[in-house]
Amino acid sequence: MNVKRYIATFLLSACCLMALPYTLVIDAGHGGKDPGAQSKTAKEKNINLAVALAFGKLVEQNCKDVKVVYTRKTDVFVELDERANIANRAKADLFISIHTNATAAKVGPRGTETYTLGMHRAADNLAVAKRENSVITLEKGYEQKYEGFDPNSSESYIIFELMQDKNMESSVKLAGLIQKQFKTSAKRVDKGVHQAGFLVLRATSMPSVLIELGYINNPSEATYLTSTAGVNALAKSIYNAFVAYRK
Repeated sequence: MNVKRYIATFLLSACCLMALPYTLVIDAGHGGKDPGAQSKTAKEKNINLAVALAFGKLVEQNCKDVKVVYTRKTDVFVELDERANIANRAKADLFISIHTNATAAKVGPRGTETYTLGMHRAADNLAVAKRENSVITLEKGYEQKYEGFDPNSSESYIIFELMQDKNMESSVKLAGLIQKQFKTSAKRVDKGVHQAGFLVLRATSMPSVLIELGYINNPSEATYLTSTAGVNALAKSIYNAFVAYRK
């Protein structure tokens, strides 16, 4: 064997691997026939999309080695398992799902929070997971597709207690960086990093987080979330956290 030729081939292969783009999948939650949480003046699906597109634009403009894939770029309905499939097919390095929170109360609290996959440790976390997972009921044949999972049954979430997420450490790290940026850069109330059983995170094969930008049923937050300044500040915070995570 020609040793020099072997070494040259090996180095060329290594360079090609290093040149592969870093793939980021940005998921704007809800869409189309699924409006998500709503207030008198706003719909969650529109807030999620606005922040997702603004965040993606920052990445595309400033991170030339990153390939950005969107689960949706318009007001369309994308089934929950397909969102994860998009990321898996793209062999993504990171999956960020963007949502807006709400409570059953007439006036919600204030603040941002970021979730990673795991077992809910508090009733509030379970309530958020149930609300976000309930979108599957809009899908035809969801009982078979999600193997009998009932988004409104607490018993269905026992499975998340048994799951071992190999990407948990990286996911928690990113979630912490996002919350830090929301607090310091966007000046939002920091409601912390939590774990809960989100179906869209369960099906992904890479580090992943689900962001709740704020409470749409809090009038002051709804005004902020639908403003150009609010959208840009939240998008910039997620971008800053993404850059710090990659470093």
